[in-house]
Amino acid sequence: MTELEIPPDASEERAAKLVQEHVSVGDVVEVWEADRTDASDADRTGEVTGIEHGYLELDGHDLNEGSVRYDEIRTLIRVKSR
Repeated sequence: MTELEIPPDASEERAAKLVQEHVSVGDVVEVWEADRTDASDADRTGEVTGIEHGYLELDGHDLNEGSVRYDEIRTLIRVKSR
């Protein structure tokens, strides 16, 4: 597992660049939208199926179905690489 923390003051463009450098299509990730604690589960978990303009596509879903905007990601954990 490798973890990426997005700085709270990062712009959407900077967050997107950090995410794109950290994961690839086919990786399985956990997405945390707030500061991570050991007592909670990830906000979203899935396979990266697209690195889109404006959002990270998970499990082939668009934003309304479970994918996440880059500016909503606080911590991204790569659980499994492709």
